[in-house]
Order: sequence, then C-alpha cells, then structure tokens
Amino acid sequence: MRDISGERVQQAVESSAALLRTVADRDWTAVKAGRTDWDCRGTAHHVADDLIAYAANLAGRAQEKYVPFDLALDDDTDNADLIHVIETTGAILTATIRTTPPEVRAFHPYPFRSANREGFAAMGVAEVILHTHDMAEGLGVAYEPPAALPEFVLTRIFPHVRPGPDHWRTLLWATGRGDLPGRAPVTEWRWNNNLVIPAERLTLQGVTPASAADLSAGGDGGFTWIVGGPYEGTREAAGMVLKAREAGVHRPEFGLFVLVRQEDGLAVGGMGFHGVPDEEGRAEVGYDLVEGARGRGYASEALTALSEWAMARDDVRLLCATVEPGNLPSQGVATRAGYVRAAQEEQDMDGAQLFIRRGTRS
Repeated sequence: MRDISGERVQQAVESSAALLRTVADRDWTAVKAGRTDWDCRGTAHHVADDLIAYAANLAGRAQEKYVPFDLALDDDTDNADLIHVIETTGAILTATIRTTPPEVRAFHPYPFRSANREGFAAMGVAEVILHTHDMAEGLGVAYEPPAALPEFVLTRIFPHVRPGPDHWRTLLWATGRGDLPGRAPVTEWRWNNNLVIPAERLTLQGVTPASAADLSAGGDGGFTWIVGGPYEGTREAAGMVLKAREAGVHRPEFGLFVLVRQEDGLAVGGMGFHGVPDEEGRAEVGYDLVEGARGRGYASEALTALSEWAMARDDVRLLCATVEPGNLPSQGVATRAGYVRAAQEEQDMDGAQLFIRRGTRS
C-alpha cells in the first residue's frame, strides 16, 4: 500500500486555499465560522497553527507534550497573507510527513498519546477541510473537498464510525456538523489514532480500516513484511475488521495488530481480538506468524504484551484462545503467555482446545 499521506495534506491545503481566495476580500473578523466560537480569521489562524504544531511534534519526535511554541501573525497580516500562511504551514507538514520513517510516533493526546505520520496527516487534513467548511458556512459560500480527502480521514482516524452514504457527509456528521438519516446527532466527538502496544523486541501496531482493506485485498497493508508475509490468517482478520466497521460495531483497540520487529521495522505476523468483550468481560484472541519468523518466541512475547494490556482494562476479565488439538506450537505460545488449558466441561465439542487467562477481577 503506497503511502499517500503527504499528497493528501497538500491536496487539502490546495482545496482550502482555492475556496478562501474567493472570499479574501470579505471581513473575516465580522463573521463566525459555522458552529465554532471563533470568527473566520481566528479559525484560519487556528488551522495554520495546528499544521505547524503537527509538523513540529513529528519532526521533533515529541513524546510527552506539544513542542511549546505558538504561531504569531504580524499585525498587518491580511486575509491573502493568512491564506499564504496556511499554504506554507501545510507545505511544512507535507515535507515532514514525506521524510519521516513509518515507525516514528510522536505525541498527540487522543486517544493513546501518540500518532504516526499517517495519523498526523489525517489530523491535518481533518483540520483543514472541516474548518474550511466552517468558514465557508459562516461566509455563506459552498465548499466540498475532493472525495478522497474525507475518505482518507475516516479510514485513518475515525475507525469506529460506520460508513455512511458518502464520505464527506459522514465526516460532517461524525464531527457534529451535519445529520445523517437514521443516526442520532453527534454532540461530542474525538478522532482515534491507532493504538501501538510495545513488547520487548516487537511493537503491536493497530491496523486502521485503510490498512485492513489493503490487507484483505491481498496488499501489504502499508507494512514491510519478511519473506512470505502476511500469513493468510492476518488477511482473514483484516476482513473481520472491515465487516465489524460496516456493521458499526468495530472498536479499534479490540481489532487487529501487526507485529513489527523493532530491530529492522519488518512485520512478522498478526494478532488481535475476534471482537469486543462480551457482557461478562470475555474476549477471544487469535494470532499467526509468517513461517520464517517462527520458533523465536515472537508470538509468546506479543501475546503476553497484548494480554497484559487487555487485563489492565476494566472491561476485560477473561481472555481465551482456541487452538487446534494437533497444533502444539500454538498451544505452547498460549501457555508461555500465561494461558492454561480450560476445564474439560469448557472445551469445544468439536475437539479444538480452549486456553484461558483470567484477570484478577474475574
């Protein structure tokens, strides 16, 4: 899957600038930007400030907070100048994204305190097109970005949102800016960068809907795999992510993770949940490794990390893994990760072996 993050930021800024130039002769301080509390000039300043802040965090590898600076405008900055500032800060973010390795993550508070280059790109695109919509609404002109832009945002940082009749109206609804038939109005919202769980030699990187779609269709999902990858089970799990999203029940933290080696950035397998925990706090896990990565303890290490992350939550009390009776290596993975063979009365009637790991609250 080719990385298109930088292209999408550039496209969003071009779309915004083209619209704003048609109203540059208006008084932006006299008009409120849509449903925001800012006037249109303050909103445009906010867009540029976010673009440069995202670039700074990503370029500076910020880990604990935003790089502490603000974007100040000269007193004589007019609307045309402000559009140029948006274009310039957008170009800086675009260049930063294009030169940042895919494994780099930097601080962003929502929801897991970090984002990669794709996440920062999606947030930047969202800021640009949504606030251009706000300004256009306040100034009484029509604006609709190219369809690829809201699709890019929804499939990267709104994985929990069920697809709607079209990407733009779905994004407006998801951010409290519009209505969709059959769906309740949104009054509070946040985007959702993918979760990454660290292990000793690996990172477990949450798979976005965009990545899941590519994996399910036979692509690499945006990861660089060792020879032979990804394994078929990972592709099937990616398909499960897409089905859950289509049904409106996908929770990305209980989706699919790709196992990436820290030493070289290569993907070696997939691991994740078969769905959200049930009412009793029970969730099922599954995993596979590319053949060339087996026998090195990667699966046990990753399953231990994933299980400990899950058990620290209030909504998980029991994890289970179903393993074919003849698959001794997979059974070994489960036991090394703290799972035990379930009692006979809990075993699958079809002969598969059930392994469970209980939390301290179960």
